[in-house]
Amino acid sequence: MSLTAGIVGLPNVGKSTLFNAITKAGALAANYPFATIDPNVGIVEVPDERLQKLTEMVTPKKTVPTGFEFTDIAGIVKGASKGEGLGNKFLAHIREVDAICQVVRAFDDDNITHVSGKIDPIDDIEVINMELIFADLESIDRRLPRLEKMAKQKDKDAMAEAALLTKIKEGLENDMPASAIDFTDDEKKAVKGLHLLTFKPKLYVANVAEDDLADLDNNEYLAAINEYAAKDGAEVIVISARVEEEIATLEDDEKEMFLEELGLAESGLDKLVRASYDMLGLATYFTAGEQEVRAWTFKKGMTAPECAGIIHTDFQKGFIRAETVAYEDLMNAGNMVKAREAGKVRLEGKEYLMKDGDVVHFRFNV
Repeated sequence: MSLTAGIVGLPNVGKSTLFNAITKAGALAANYPFATIDPNVGIVEVPDERLQKLTEMVTPKKTVPTGFEFTDIAGIVKGASKGEGLGNKFLAHIREVDAICQVVRAFDDDNITHVSGKIDPIDDIEVINMELIFADLESIDRRLPRLEKMAKQKDKDAMAEAALLTKIKEGLENDMPASAIDFTDDEKKAVKGLHLLTFKPKLYVANVAEDDLADLDNNEYLAAINEYAAKDGAEVIVISARVEEEIATLEDDEKEMFLEELGLAESGLDKLVRASYDMLGLATYFTAGEQEVRAWTFKKGMTAPECAGIIHTDFQKGFIRAETVAYEDLMNAGNMVKAREAGKVRLEGKEYLMKDGDVVHFRFNV
Protein backbone atom coordinates (compact mmCIF):
# COMPACT_ATOMS: atom_id res chain seq x y z
CA MET A 1 0.00 0.00 0.00
CA SER A 2 1.23 3.48 -0.79
CA LEU A 3 -0.44 5.35 2.07
CA THR A 4 1.93 7.45 4.17
CA ALA A 5 1.88 9.38 7.44
CA GLY A 6 3.67 12.71 7.67
CA ILE A 7 5.67 13.70 10.74
CA VAL A 8 5.09 17.41 11.35
CA GLY A 9 5.80 19.92 14.09
CA LEU A 10 7.54 23.15 14.95
CA PRO A 11 11.34 23.28 14.54
CA ASN A 12 13.37 21.50 17.23
CA VAL A 13 10.59 19.43 18.75
CA GLY A 14 12.26 16.11 17.88
CA LYS A 15 10.77 15.32 14.47
CA SER A 16 13.99 14.37 12.71
CA THR A 17 15.31 12.54 15.78
CA LEU A 18 12.11 10.51 15.76
CA PHE A 19 12.42 9.88 12.04
CA ASN A 20 16.00 8.70 12.53
CA ALA A 21 14.76 6.18 15.05
CA ILE A 22 11.94 5.00 12.80
CA THR A 23 13.96 4.44 9.68
CA LYS A 24 17.59 4.45 10.85
CA ALA A 25 18.05 6.67 7.80
CA GLY A 26 20.15 9.39 9.41
CA ALA A 27 18.06 12.45 8.55
CA LEU A 28 19.90 15.64 9.50
CA ALA A 29 19.01 16.62 13.07
CA ALA A 30 20.51 20.00 13.95
CA ASN A 31 19.81 22.53 16.67
CA TYR A 32 18.41 25.26 14.45
CA PRO A 33 15.20 25.79 12.44
CA PHE A 34 14.90 24.25 8.97
CA ALA A 35 17.61 21.65 9.48
CA THR A 36 15.40 19.44 7.33
CA ILE A 37 14.44 21.17 4.09
CA ASP A 38 13.28 18.39 1.78
CA PRO A 39 10.97 15.71 3.15
CA ASN A 40 12.69 12.47 4.06
CA VAL A 41 10.74 9.34 3.27
CA GLY A 42 11.38 6.01 4.95
CA ILE A 43 9.77 2.62 5.41
CA VAL A 44 9.42 1.03 8.82
CA GLU A 45 8.45 -2.56 9.57
CA VAL A 46 5.02 -2.95 11.14
CA PRO A 47 5.44 -4.82 14.46
CA ASP A 48 3.20 -7.89 14.49
CA GLU A 49 3.81 -10.87 16.76
CA ARG A 50 1.45 -12.95 14.61
CA LEU A 51 4.10 -13.05 11.88
CA GLN A 52 6.60 -14.59 14.29
CA LYS A 53 4.07 -17.17 15.48
CA LEU A 54 3.29 -18.17 11.90
CA THR A 55 7.00 -18.47 11.19
CA GLU A 56 7.44 -20.80 14.16
CA MET A 57 4.54 -22.91 12.91
CA VAL A 58 5.48 -23.13 9.22
CA THR A 59 9.33 -22.84 9.45
CA PRO A 60 9.70 -21.20 6.01
CA LYS A 61 12.96 -20.35 4.24
CA LYS A 62 12.32 -16.66 4.86
CA THR A 63 9.94 -14.31 6.65
CA VAL A 64 8.92 -10.92 5.24
CA PRO A 65 7.14 -8.32 7.39
CA THR A 66 4.93 -5.65 5.88
CA GLY A 67 6.04 -2.03 5.90
CA PHE A 68 4.62 1.40 6.51
CA GLU A 69 5.79 4.71 5.07
CA PHE A 70 6.60 7.82 7.10
CA THR A 71 7.54 11.22 5.68
CA ASP A 72 9.57 13.64 7.78
CA ILE A 73 8.44 17.18 6.91
CA ALA A 74 10.49 20.25 7.81
CA GLY A 75 9.39 22.38 10.76
CA ILE A 76 6.43 24.71 10.31
CA VAL A 77 6.47 28.17 11.86
CA LYS A 78 3.77 30.75 12.48
CA GLY A 79 2.89 32.37 9.18
CA ALA A 80 3.71 29.26 7.13
CA SER A 81 0.49 29.64 5.14
CA LYS A 82 1.75 33.07 4.07
CA GLY A 83 5.14 31.71 3.08
CA GLU A 84 7.03 32.30 6.34
CA GLY A 85 10.02 29.97 6.87
CA LEU A 86 9.62 28.14 3.56
CA GLY A 87 6.04 27.51 4.66
CA ASN A 88 4.45 27.05 1.25
CA LYS A 89 6.87 24.26 0.39
CA PHE A 90 6.26 22.52 3.71
CA LEU A 91 2.47 22.77 3.38
CA ALA A 92 2.71 21.30 -0.12
CA HIS A 93 4.53 18.30 1.36
CA ILE A 94 1.78 17.87 3.97
CA ARG A 95 -0.81 17.79 1.18
CA GLU A 96 0.93 14.71 -0.21
CA VAL A 97 0.57 12.60 2.95
CA ASP A 98 -2.56 10.71 4.00
CA ALA A 99 -2.35 11.27 7.77
CA ILE A 100 -0.57 13.62 10.14
CA CYS A 101 1.56 12.72 13.17
CA GLN A 102 2.17 16.00 14.97
CA VAL A 103 5.22 15.87 17.24
CA VAL A 104 4.86 18.10 20.28
CA ARG A 105 7.70 19.02 22.64
CA ALA A 106 6.93 17.99 26.21
CA PHE A 107 10.37 18.34 27.81
CA ASP A 108 12.68 21.06 29.14
CA ASP A 109 16.23 21.37 27.82
CA ASP A 110 18.12 24.66 27.87
CA ASN A 111 20.52 23.29 25.27
CA ILE A 112 17.81 22.88 22.64
CA THR A 113 16.36 26.16 21.46
CA HIS A 114 12.63 26.64 20.90
CA VAL A 115 11.51 28.71 17.96
CA SER A 116 9.20 30.83 20.15
CA GLY A 117 11.57 31.04 23.11
CA LYS A 118 9.35 29.11 25.53
CA ILE A 119 8.00 25.58 26.07
CA ASP A 120 4.22 25.63 25.56
CA PRO A 121 2.91 22.49 23.85
CA ILE A 122 -0.65 23.77 23.44
CA ASP A 123 0.57 26.94 21.77
CA ASP A 124 2.77 24.78 19.52
CA ILE A 125 -0.20 22.60 18.55
CA GLU A 126 -2.43 25.57 17.86
CA VAL A 127 0.20 27.29 15.72
CA ILE A 128 0.31 24.29 13.40
CA ASN A 129 -3.43 23.64 13.44
CA MET A 130 -4.15 27.29 12.62
CA GLU A 131 -1.65 27.27 9.75
CA LEU A 132 -3.41 24.24 8.31
CA ILE A 133 -6.76 26.04 8.68
CA PHE A 134 -5.38 29.14 6.96
CA ALA A 135 -4.01 27.02 4.12
CA ASP A 136 -7.41 25.34 3.61
CA LEU A 137 -9.17 28.70 3.68
CA GLU A 138 -6.84 29.96 0.98
CA SER A 139 -7.61 26.92 -1.18
CA ILE A 140 -11.35 27.40 -0.76
CA ASP A 141 -11.18 31.14 -1.43
CA ARG A 142 -9.42 30.43 -4.73
CA ARG A 143 -11.99 27.87 -5.85
CA LEU A 144 -15.27 29.25 -4.52
CA PRO A 145 -15.73 32.34 -6.79
CA ARG A 146 -15.57 30.22 -9.96
CA LEU A 147 -18.07 27.72 -8.56
CA GLU A 148 -20.44 30.50 -7.53
CA LYS A 149 -20.43 31.85 -11.10
CA MET A 150 -21.24 28.39 -12.45
CA ALA A 151 -23.92 27.94 -9.80
CA LYS A 152 -25.70 31.07 -11.03
CA GLN A 153 -26.02 29.30 -14.36
CA LYS A 154 -27.89 26.47 -12.58
CA ASP A 155 -25.00 24.01 -12.83
CA LYS A 156 -26.16 21.44 -10.26
CA ASP A 157 -22.70 20.01 -9.56
CA ALA A 158 -21.29 23.51 -9.07
CA MET A 159 -24.20 24.45 -6.82
CA ALA A 160 -23.60 21.39 -4.62
CA GLU A 161 -19.84 21.94 -4.36
CA ALA A 162 -20.24 25.68 -3.72
CA ALA A 163 -22.66 24.93 -0.88
CA LEU A 164 -20.23 22.40 0.58
CA LEU A 165 -17.26 24.74 0.37
CA THR A 166 -19.27 27.53 1.97
CA LYS A 167 -20.15 25.19 4.83
CA ILE A 168 -16.50 24.24 5.30
CA LYS A 169 -15.37 27.87 5.07
CA GLU A 170 -17.76 28.91 7.84
CA GLY A 171 -16.33 26.17 10.05
CA LEU A 172 -12.72 27.08 9.30
CA GLU A 173 -13.40 30.75 10.00
CA ASN A 174 -14.57 29.67 13.46
CA ASP A 175 -11.28 27.79 14.03
CA MET A 176 -12.97 24.45 13.35
CA PRO A 177 -10.96 21.98 11.22
CA ALA A 178 -12.84 20.21 8.45
CA SER A 179 -12.54 16.94 10.39
CA ALA A 180 -14.71 18.42 13.17
CA ILE A 181 -17.53 19.58 10.87
CA ASP A 182 -20.70 17.48 10.76
CA PHE A 183 -21.09 16.15 7.20
CA THR A 184 -23.64 13.85 5.60
CA ASP A 185 -22.31 10.61 4.09
CA ASP A 186 -22.49 12.12 0.59
CA GLU A 187 -20.70 15.25 1.77
CA LYS A 188 -17.92 13.17 3.35
CA LYS A 189 -17.25 11.49 0.00
CA ALA A 190 -17.04 14.89 -1.68
CA VAL A 191 -14.80 16.36 1.03
CA LYS A 192 -12.27 13.54 0.59
CA GLY A 193 -11.77 14.70 -2.99
CA LEU A 194 -10.91 18.23 -1.86
CA HIS A 195 -7.63 17.09 -0.21
CA LEU A 196 -8.03 19.52 2.69
CA LEU A 197 -5.21 19.53 5.24
CA THR A 198 -7.59 19.78 8.18
CA PHE A 199 -9.61 16.75 7.03
CA LYS A 200 -6.66 14.38 7.24
CA PRO A 201 -6.66 11.97 10.20
CA LYS A 202 -4.12 12.95 12.84
CA LEU A 203 -2.57 11.99 16.14
CA TYR A 204 -0.26 13.78 18.55
CA VAL A 205 3.19 12.47 19.46
CA ALA A 206 4.28 13.81 22.85
CA ASN A 207 8.07 13.85 22.97
CA VAL A 208 9.15 13.59 26.62
CA ALA A 209 12.52 13.38 28.36
CA GLU A 210 13.95 9.94 29.14
CA ASP A 211 13.59 10.55 32.90
CA ASP A 212 9.86 11.15 32.45
CA LEU A 213 9.14 7.75 30.91
CA ALA A 214 8.98 6.05 34.30
CA ASP A 215 6.59 8.62 35.76
CA LEU A 216 4.48 10.27 33.07
CA ASP A 217 1.86 11.46 35.57
CA ASN A 218 4.21 14.21 36.75
CA ASN A 219 4.73 15.70 33.28
CA GLU A 220 2.50 18.77 33.21
CA TYR A 221 3.14 19.28 29.51
CA LEU A 222 1.82 15.78 28.75
CA ALA A 223 -1.28 16.36 30.87
CA ALA A 224 -2.07 19.47 28.83
CA ILE A 225 -1.54 17.61 25.54
CA ASN A 226 -3.82 14.76 26.65
CA GLU A 227 -6.55 17.23 27.61
CA TYR A 228 -6.29 19.07 24.29
CA ALA A 229 -6.27 15.85 22.25
CA ALA A 230 -9.36 14.54 24.04
CA LYS A 231 -11.29 17.63 22.94
CA ASP A 232 -9.84 17.27 19.44
CA GLY A 233 -10.85 13.61 19.22
CA ALA A 234 -7.24 12.58 18.57
CA GLU A 235 -4.96 9.93 20.06
CA VAL A 236 -1.74 10.74 21.93
CA ILE A 237 1.36 8.55 21.62
CA VAL A 238 4.09 9.18 24.20
CA ILE A 239 7.71 8.70 23.16
CA SER A 240 11.18 9.89 24.05
CA ALA A 241 12.71 10.50 20.64
CA ARG A 242 16.26 10.29 22.00
CA VAL A 243 15.54 6.97 23.70
CA GLU A 244 13.88 5.60 20.57
CA GLU A 245 16.87 6.63 18.49
CA GLU A 246 19.12 4.66 20.85
CA ILE A 247 16.80 1.64 20.84
CA ALA A 248 16.85 1.62 17.03
CA THR A 249 20.58 0.81 17.06
CA LEU A 250 20.19 -2.26 19.31
CA GLU A 251 19.74 -5.90 18.39
CA ASP A 252 16.43 -7.52 19.36
CA ASP A 253 17.71 -9.14 22.56
CA GLU A 254 19.48 -5.94 23.62
CA LYS A 255 16.35 -3.97 22.84
CA GLU A 256 14.26 -6.17 25.15
CA MET A 257 16.77 -5.73 27.99
CA PHE A 258 16.92 -1.96 27.47
CA LEU A 259 13.12 -1.64 27.51
CA GLU A 260 12.96 -3.78 30.63
CA GLU A 261 15.46 -1.49 32.38
CA LEU A 262 13.23 1.46 31.50
CA GLY A 263 10.16 -0.35 32.77
CA LEU A 264 8.53 -0.41 29.31
CA ALA A 265 6.67 -3.31 27.75
CA GLU A 266 7.32 -2.04 24.22
CA SER A 267 8.93 0.89 22.45
CA GLY A 268 7.06 4.09 21.75
CA LEU A 269 7.84 3.64 18.08
CA ASP A 270 6.00 0.33 17.95
CA LYS A 271 2.97 2.08 19.45
CA LEU A 272 3.28 4.93 16.95
CA VAL A 273 3.54 2.62 13.93
CA ARG A 274 0.48 0.62 14.98
CA ALA A 275 -1.51 3.76 15.79
CA SER A 276 -0.62 5.32 12.42
CA TYR A 277 -1.46 2.07 10.63
CA ASP A 278 -4.86 1.92 12.33
CA MET A 279 -5.48 5.65 11.80
CA LEU A 280 -5.31 5.09 8.04
CA GLY A 281 -7.69 2.14 8.19
CA LEU A 282 -4.99 -0.38 7.30
CA ALA A 283 -4.94 -4.05 8.21
CA THR A 284 -2.75 -7.12 7.58
CA TYR A 285 -3.31 -10.47 5.93
CA PHE A 286 -0.73 -13.25 5.69
CA THR A 287 0.49 -15.79 3.18
CA ALA A 288 2.29 -18.81 4.62
CA GLY A 289 4.17 -21.54 2.80
CA GLU A 290 7.44 -23.46 2.91
CA GLN A 291 9.23 -20.84 0.83
CA GLU A 292 7.94 -17.75 2.61
CA VAL A 293 5.74 -16.43 5.39
CA ARG A 294 4.76 -12.88 4.59
CA ALA A 295 2.59 -10.06 5.91
CA TRP A 296 0.68 -7.86 3.45
CA THR A 297 -0.95 -4.49 4.09
CA PHE A 298 -4.43 -3.81 2.78
CA LYS A 299 -7.08 -1.15 3.25
CA LYS A 300 -10.05 -2.25 5.35
CA GLY A 301 -13.01 -2.87 3.06
CA MET A 302 -10.97 -4.37 0.20
CA THR A 303 -12.25 -7.55 -1.45
CA ALA A 304 -10.30 -10.76 -1.81
CA PRO A 305 -9.45 -10.12 -5.51
CA GLU A 306 -8.24 -6.59 -4.66
CA CYS A 307 -6.02 -8.01 -1.92
CA ALA A 308 -4.74 -10.65 -4.33
CA GLY A 309 -3.79 -7.81 -6.66
CA ILE A 310 -1.47 -6.41 -3.99
CA ILE A 311 0.73 -9.47 -4.51
CA HIS A 312 0.50 -9.37 -8.32
CA THR A 313 -1.98 -7.94 -10.81
CA ASP A 314 -2.30 -11.39 -12.43
CA PHE A 315 -3.65 -12.74 -9.13
CA GLN A 316 -6.50 -10.23 -9.31
CA LYS A 317 -7.20 -10.65 -13.04
CA GLY A 318 -7.38 -14.44 -12.82
CA PHE A 319 -8.87 -14.68 -9.32
CA ILE A 320 -10.87 -17.85 -8.70
CA ARG A 321 -11.09 -18.36 -4.94
CA ALA A 322 -9.32 -17.40 -1.71
CA GLU A 323 -8.55 -20.33 0.58
CA THR A 324 -8.79 -18.55 3.93
CA VAL A 325 -8.42 -19.27 7.62
CA ALA A 326 -8.50 -16.81 10.50
CA TYR A 327 -5.17 -16.48 12.31
CA GLU A 328 -6.67 -17.41 15.70
CA ASP A 329 -8.36 -20.50 14.25
CA LEU A 330 -5.08 -21.61 12.67
CA MET A 331 -3.17 -21.12 15.91
CA ASN A 332 -5.79 -23.02 17.91
CA ALA A 333 -5.71 -25.89 15.40
CA GLY A 334 -1.90 -26.12 15.41
CA ASN A 335 -1.36 -26.33 11.65
CA MET A 336 -3.19 -25.98 8.34
CA VAL A 337 -4.03 -29.69 8.04
CA LYS A 338 -5.76 -29.75 11.42
CA ALA A 339 -7.49 -26.44 10.64
CA ARG A 340 -8.98 -28.04 7.51
CA GLU A 341 -10.06 -31.09 9.47
CA ALA A 342 -11.80 -28.79 11.94
CA GLY A 343 -13.64 -27.04 9.13
CA LYS A 344 -11.92 -23.70 9.79
CA VAL A 345 -10.50 -23.28 6.26
CA ARG A 346 -12.98 -21.57 3.95
CA LEU A 347 -13.18 -20.99 0.19
CA GLU A 348 -14.15 -17.35 -0.34
CA GLY A 349 -15.27 -15.75 -3.59
CA LYS A 350 -14.95 -12.37 -5.29
CA GLU A 351 -17.28 -10.56 -2.89
CA TYR A 352 -15.44 -11.59 0.27
CA LEU A 353 -14.10 -8.67 2.31
CA MET A 354 -10.70 -9.53 3.71
CA LYS A 355 -10.31 -9.40 7.47
CA ASP A 356 -7.29 -8.47 9.56
CA GLY A 357 -5.36 -11.63 10.39
CA ASP A 358 -6.64 -13.75 7.50
CA VAL A 359 -4.11 -16.37 6.41
CA VAL A 360 -4.83 -16.92 2.73
CA HIS A 361 -3.82 -18.85 -0.35
CA PHE A 362 -5.16 -17.34 -3.60
CA ARG A 363 -6.30 -19.60 -6.39
CA PHE A 364 -6.08 -17.96 -9.79
CA ASN A 365 -5.80 -18.76 -13.47
CA VAL A 366 -4.38 -16.44 -16.13
